[in-house]
Amino acid sequence: MTKLTSLLLAGVAAAALASVPARAETLINGIDAAFPPFAYVDTDGKPKGFDVEAVDWIAAKMGFTVKHQAVAWEGIIPSLMAKKIDFICSGMGITEKRAQQVNFTDPYWSTQNVYVVKKDSKLKPEQILTGKKKLGVQQGTAEESWLSDNAKKHKEWNFTVRQYSSAQMILGDLLNGRVDAAGMNDAPANDAIKNGVAVKIAGPMGYPENYGCAVRKGDAEILKKLNEGYKMLKASPKWEELKAKYKP
Repeated sequence: MTKLTSLLLAGVAAAALASVPARAETLINGIDAAFPPFAYVDTDGKPKGFDVEAVDWIAAKMGFTVKHQAVAWEGIIPSLMAKKIDFICSGMGITEKRAQQVNFTDPYWSTQNVYVVKKDSKLKPEQILTGKKKLGVQQGTAEESWLSDNAKKHKEWNFTVRQYSSAQMILGDLLNGRVDAAGMNDAPANDAIKNGVAVKIAGPMGYPENYGCAVRKGDAEILKKLNEGYKMLKASPKWEELKAKYKP
């Protein structure tokens, strides 16, 4: 083989390799398996929800593929830190405590934590907090932290906290009388009411909350992709479609 032939063959091989499309990066989004309408796993085992579809759209636009993986909420940030997942887009409130561990995207949604009681209950928030009631909350949530932090400041509060792994489990025990009230985000509360669960919102808890996606500190590229993706999504018709579909 002559030197010229070798150079030609090398050029052909390089051109062939260049023509092969780069394999899209796969990132894993950690989600709460039971937090409708933002994220949940349906009866067929498929991830669904406002955040799931939003991230799917962003992934397609930003040139990566995404896998949604259900993780127990109380362990979702440890899973992120251990690199078992790459980011969290699943109705996560931006709090100072969480921001010490992770970086958040720009807020993409605002919500409110609330007290939920049975539909025929006359309990008010003050009665829940001071009336020796049992209050159910989900482990690892902003509402759990808020109750714990503020209980230290309010000596008149004398409720008992029962911890759960999901909002749906709390609502089940609320209906069965195992707890007197639930402290949760208004998203799953309103979703339950919309779907005929015999509960109602008794009043607001704490303060309004902004949702953001969480990434490990130092993962600037993922943070940039998500921030840019959400800007594109909010400027597109898809954003209004998602709001109309899920009514978060």
